[in-house]
Amino acid sequence: MNTVTVIGSINMDTTLRLAKMPKPGETMHTHEIFHAGGGKGANQAVAAQRSGARTSFIGGIGTDSEGAQLADLLANEQIDTSGISIIEGAATGQAMIMVDAAGENSILIHAGANNAFHEAEVLKNKTLIENSDFLIAQFESSLDATILAFSIAKKAGKRTILNPAPARETIPNELLSQTDIIIPNETETEIITGIEISDEASLEAAAEKMHQFGIETVIITLGSKGAFYHTANEQGIIPAFKVDAVDTTAAGDTFIGALSSVLNPDFSNLKDAIRYGNLASSVAVQSYGAQPSIPYRAQLETEIKTFVKEGN
Repeated sequence: MNTVTVIGSINMDTTLRLAKMPKPGETMHTHEIFHAGGGKGANQAVAAQRSGARTSFIGGIGTDSEGAQLADLLANEQIDTSGISIIEGAATGQAMIMVDAAGENSILIHAGANNAFHEAEVLKNKTLIENSDFLIAQFESSLDATILAFSIAKKAGKRTILNPAPARETIPNELLSQTDIIIPNETETEIITGIEISDEASLEAAAEKMHQFGIETVIITLGSKGAFYHTANEQGIIPAFKVDAVDTTAAGDTFIGALSSVLNPDFSNLKDAIRYGNLASSVAVQSYGAQPSIPYRAQLETEIKTFVKEGN
C-alpha cells in the first residue's frame, strides 16, 4: 500500500448543469445546481485514498463554514487532515463549474486560502512529506509552497508528481528539476512546450521537450483516447475504457490519484498503473460532481470484470 501526500487546492464546488455553454451576453436556465467538495488537490487525495493509499492532504482553508465542511469531508474519507492550515483573513477556495449536455465543463476558480498558504505552513508538515512514497502537486495553490514541498520530498528520496494545471507558460526550473513525473493534458502540454498536439509524433516531440527539463517520466492524458506515456526506455498510448461521459469534472484528478495509489516507487509497473488510472477516470466521468464521482477500489474491481466481459 502506497503512502501518498497531496499538497494543493481545496475548494467548495458549485456545479451548474445546463444544455449548452452560454455565449457572451446570453442568459439561460440551468437544469440543476448542487454543491460538493472539490479542488484539484483535494480531489486527487480522495482518489488516492479511495483506491487504497494511505493519504495525507496539505493545504489551506479559511475561517468560514465552507472550510470546516471541506476539512470534515476529507476526514470522513480517513484522509490525514493534520496538514490543513486555517488561514486567518482568507476565504476558503470556491469553484463555479458549468457542465453541458455533452459532459464538457467550464470552470471559474476563486483561489482564496489556497493562494494564502505558503512556505511556513509547508515546513510545519515536513514529516508528512518525508514519510510518503509520493508527493503530488498542481498549480491551484501557491507556487512557493509547492517548490519547497518538492525540495523536501527529493531530499528525503521520495517521488514527486506534478500536475501542471491550470497551465503556466513558464514553470520555474527549480520545480521542474525536482519533478519525477509530469502529468499534463493535451492543452496544458501545448502551453508548456509550444508544440501543437495532433498525433503520436507530436506527443513524442512534446515529451522529449519535457524530458529536457530534467523530468524522468511524462504522461499526457488524452481524454477519451486514454493516456500517452514516455520514458527513456519506452513510450506508447494506453487506451481509455469506452464509456458514455456525463461530466468530465475531476477526471484527470481521479486518474492521478488512482495511479499514485498503485504505482511502484521504481515505476516498474507504470503501464499497469496508467491502465488503472484510466479505469478510475472512466468510472468517474459517468457521474456528476468532482469528489462524489470518484470511485472506490472495490467498485473498480467490479467494473474491470464488466469491461473485460464486454471486450473493452
